[in-house]
Amino acid sequence: MPFGSFDRAHVLIEALPYIQKYYNKTVVVKYGGNAMINPDLKQAVISDIVLLSLVGIRVVVVHGGGPEINQMLTKTGKSSTFVNGLRYTDEETMDIVQMVLAGKINKDLVLLISRAGGSALGLCGIDGGMLKARKLVENGFDYGLVGEICSIDPKPIHAALEHGYIPVISSVAEGVDANTSYNINADTAASEIAIAIGAEKLVLLTDVRGLLRNAKDDSSLIPSVKLNDIPALVSDGVISGGMIPKIDCCVKAIRNGVKRAHILDGRIPHSILIEMLSDEGIGTMID
Repeated sequence: MPFGSFDRAHVLIEALPYIQKYYNKTVVVKYGGNAMINPDLKQAVISDIVLLSLVGIRVVVVHGGGPEINQMLTKTGKSSTFVNGLRYTDEETMDIVQMVLAGKINKDLVLLISRAGGSALGLCGIDGGMLKARKLVENGFDYGLVGEICSIDPKPIHAALEHGYIPVISSVAEGVDANTSYNINADTAASEIAIAIGAEKLVLLTDVRGLLRNAKDDSSLIPSVKLNDIPALVSDGVISGGMIPKIDCCVKAIRNGVKRAHILDGRIPHSILIEMLSDEGIGTMID
């Protein structure tokens, strides 16, 4: 059955209360995974971000760029090494990480947003002393120049939002314990930024449907999780592997004032709009 004018009107009417609810509120979107490398998915994400901005929702984009960093490392003859899911970052790798994240990817995203009718301002965590970090030391593991955020100055983000821009932030930070930049996990950076600016929502785009009761069965999606449910889900092994740090980021954000966090499948076109502006919802909501 064709999708007609009545159907389009129904979609808009369904979105109206959500637009009213989030008008002038701030949403932090962590953008990464397959949605950054598939052209069609990339365009869908950018369109979602621009639409939210144009209806009065303040959007902050925090991005990673693992695949493009891998490509550049391969071109320079360097191999990628991961320790507990984090990229081991020596000085040469850090130079490439900063060049790719704060340079090519960041400015490409700004250009895409502009071409889609939005206004974006590309920022690096170093700009204005926004993100400051020290070397990550965890259970005796050496991650190289991977940092943990120790302070955030949100003034550059607020200034961009007040002037009508969508801040697009790369996850690189200024070192406070050494004369260096640090590579920051983008999920962590998005969570910390959401806390610092008092965001209404934190949205993490991933390459999975959300939190699954059975990791091999997409139909076992858990649509909603309360903070009190999380210890039991960890104990039962439902939350495991790479999902643990994502859940941890969401939990920290909510415990520090962010009202809701969402883990969404960035492989689904327009997953952000479906989650935020429809009754259906998608992915896993944590509150």
